[in-house]
Amino acid sequence: MSHHTASCHCGAVELAVEFPDGISAGKRCNCSICRRKGAVMVYTAAANVKVTRGAENLSTYSFHSHTAQHYFCKTCGIYTHHRARFDPEVCGINAGCIEGLDIDTLTLTLSDGTNHPSDVG
Repeated sequence: MSHHTASCHCGAVELAVEFPDGISAGKRCNCSICRRKGAVMVYTAAANVKVTRGAENLSTYSFHSHTAQHYFCKTCGIYTHHRARFDPEVCGINAGCIEGLDIDTLTLTLSDGTNHPSDVG
């Protein structure tokens, strides 16, 4: 189990995040919002994410199916985390917000959010 702190740019929002298997891999997604924000995300269960400072400073954005909930700081605008569309009990954390994490050491994969299974119908 690895314990980490994540924060927005201005420091108004802070998260305590646990990764039961550590952090070795990250994802990028090609859906419309992820393509624009360009963040590398690392995943853990939503129960492993606690807002320790600035909950009142978080704003939420959702669109399309409104399953995914994207959280960002109202002051500096940094996306800190989101509830995943593929499973709302999973949180994606903006790897760039995790203190001491070297993103260059992560194995990256691409998630095809443009062709998400819930959009087929």
